[in-house]
Amino acid sequence: MDLFGWVGQFGWVVALFLLVVLHKAILRYFFGTVIVAKDQIGIVNKKWVLFGKNRTLPDGAIVALNGEAGIQADALAPGIHFGLWAWQYAVALAPFTTIDKNQIGIVEARDGKALSSGRVLARAVECNSFQNARMFLANGGERGPQISIIPPGTYRINTGLFTVAAAEVLEIPDNQVGIVTTKDGAPLDSGEIAGKAIPGHNMYQDGERFIAAGGHKGLQEQVILAGRYFINPRFATVEIQPMTNVPIANVGVVIAYVGAEGQDQTGDSFKHGNLVKKGQKGVWVDPLDPGKYPINPYTHKVEVVPTANIVLNWATGKSEAHKLDERLSTITVRSSDGFTFNLDVSQIIHVPRNDAPKVIARFGTMANLVTQVLEPTIGNYFRNAAQTSDVIEFLKQRTERQRQAKEAIQAALVEYNVNAIDTLIGDITPPEALMKTLTDRKIAEQEQVTYKTQQLAEDSRKDLQQARAMADTQARVVDAERSVSIADFAAQAVVKQASGEAQSKTINAEADAKVITTVGNAQAEKTKAVGTAEADVIKLKIDSMESGNYAAVQIATALASNHIKLVPDIQAGGGGDQGSLINVLIAKMLQGPQGREKGGE
Repeated sequence: MDLFGWVGQFGWVVALFLLVVLHKAILRYFFGTVIVAKDQIGIVNKKWVLFGKNRTLPDGAIVALNGEAGIQADALAPGIHFGLWAWQYAVALAPFTTIDKNQIGIVEARDGKALSSGRVLARAVECNSFQNARMFLANGGERGPQISIIPPGTYRINTGLFTVAAAEVLEIPDNQVGIVTTKDGAPLDSGEIAGKAIPGHNMYQDGERFIAAGGHKGLQEQVILAGRYFINPRFATVEIQPMTNVPIANVGVVIAYVGAEGQDQTGDSFKHGNLVKKGQKGVWVDPLDPGKYPINPYTHKVEVVPTANIVLNWATGKSEAHKLDERLSTITVRSSDGFTFNLDVSQIIHVPRNDAPKVIARFGTMANLVTQVLEPTIGNYFRNAAQTSDVIEFLKQRTERQRQAKEAIQAALVEYNVNAIDTLIGDITPPEALMKTLTDRKIAEQEQVTYKTQQLAEDSRKDLQQARAMADTQARVVDAERSVSIADFAAQAVVKQASGEAQSKTINAEADAKVITTVGNAQAEKTKAVGTAEADVIKLKIDSMESGNYAAVQIATALASNHIKLVPDIQAGGGGDQGSLINVLIAKMLQGPQGREKGGE
């Protein structure tokens, strides 16, 4: 296919391409049409004006408000616009202005009124966040850097009038404060180092209101607390500092460099400085208790004063955590006998809470208290005390010297509103020559003690040997002593046994005698009783018969009980009367047992 055939076949493609490429130009030149995309604006520059009184811009103007030739105040919004022929208008398409969420927009205007006298930043005017250039100029907007900022977001801003730069949003962390220095406002009053606190400006985010309320340029007394702020960095710079911390067991004495002149609160008794109320210039009479405070360190100084006991060491190389004694050193003194020696001293002091402002008003800092009062007072006391005695006496009287020092220093520090709790003498380093003499003497004394100790040891060793010999024979001695004791106990047992048996027999004999006596007495009583009873019976019988008859009966009874025959075998005579019978009986009785036996044969 030849060239003409190829062009004929693909001509419509070329024509379509040219139409797409050139349609905007065709529309611009022949119809004055401008198409602005949805995320753009059109910046219009009018090239010329043929007729009318507003053909040129006023002197010094850059942006046209009344159709003059030049950059037009009104930008083109997204869409289709007509009547803007290319030979008269130049239209530049610009993207929307976008401010990130962590940024703010800093604006500078290329046109407007001149800055007000004394102003560094153009005053704020209503202009819909710089999106309405006509309103900005009509309301008296000033050229130059603007005090107002653009918060995060997307804006249709005429970049022919305004330039926008991004700046970081201010972030103040917890437990910190922002120290503000403003670049615009009224000059500071004479003698002042910082501007006083101004209400209503939303922590310097509304710079125009700050200036209108009488805010001063320069360092500001008011600080910014932790948070997120949209502050124009061209209006104010912010330095982040930690909050003022007053630790436990301390108070903070505030020295204010700003504020109204105050009246002294201490009266005539305190003549070393003025103490004023909170908010006034000077040393505040009421200290800050432990805690954290949002205080500007450039306008207020907080001197931390320990209210717990403070230990200060006059000892080279030794210092406490507070570092108040880091420049103190061992005290060198001279004794009355001309020797120079060193001693370490520790002084314990206490500053009462309500007296802390007086101490600071008098000395400025706790370090000054140490160097101006404590160091010379304590050093001179011990130098004077050492000159009243020799070294040996000073060493021996250490406890008494310490007590005297405590009392003297307590009395001296009362005047300075400081309580002296205790004074302690540490190491005492006598002269080397004297120490050698004392050491030699002590060694000799100790050697004597050693010799005596050794002698005692020898005596003890001899006693030990004797004790061992005694211990070796102690077993036999014990056995002998036990044998004697056993024999003695055996003899005593025999004696006890014999004594017991004798006593037993005596007791038995006494018992038998007592039984016999008792039985005899009982038999006697019985016999007596029986005899008495029989006598009573006989008496009754006698009373019942003649006495002779009764006697004969009794005799017969007795004979019969003795087996004596009452009637003889041969009767020799006889009358048989009663008298003869009795006679026979009597004769029988007189014969005795022999006769009874014979008679009984």
